[in-house]
Amino acid sequence: MKKIIDMPFKLIRRLYDWTLHWSKTKKSNYALFGIAFLESFIFPIPTDILLIPMIVFEPKNWYKKALTCTIGSVCGALVGYYVGRIFYDTVGLAIINFYDLHHVMSVIGEKYSKYAFLSIFVGAFTPIPYKVLTVSSGIFRVSLPVLIIASILGRGGRFFIVAAAIRIFGKKIQNIIEKNFNILFLIFFTMLIGGFLTFKYLI
Repeated sequence: MKKIIDMPFKLIRRLYDWTLHWSKTKKSNYALFGIAFLESFIFPIPTDILLIPMIVFEPKNWYKKALTCTIGSVCGALVGYYVGRIFYDTVGLAIINFYDLHHVMSVIGEKYSKYAFLSIFVGAFTPIPYKVLTVSSGIFRVSLPVLIIASILGRGGRFFIVAAAIRIFGKKIQNIIEKNFNILFLIFFTMLIGGFLTFKYLI
């Protein structure tokens, strides 16, 4: 039983370690952009995981790292948008099935019909997988300028807040993540559920 319980932790840990190792390479900035880009429509690990150690190593460039994340994330949002709009029956549906997001998509469709900008902006700050918002924005034909502006403000706000916090508190936060990974993993998924409920009932 313990092995079964430990399986998701080990899988996420491997993805975490793989993501983290890029922060120590000469191609770290490209990796940061790439992961922010991919996370916006398919990659499961939050960009913050790579952003944190990169700022620990280069604290003076915290705002540049945050900007790189924002640009990569918004570019990825455009891909997610067109995946939902043009390739829903193939790629889009595969992403939704993989993350079991059918019910969430129906909820998002209702929210987009009334509060598209606010839904994307608020969702970009929460633990809700951003890919859900970008793909669904294409499916439900959200205005592209609305997606772009809300993404810049929402994702940019999130990344700059995280980057500024790491600039202030430094390596302590990374050490906390390393020492308490499993506990933080559970907290993350608790927050994820809370984010979905917030999205459903408050927006």
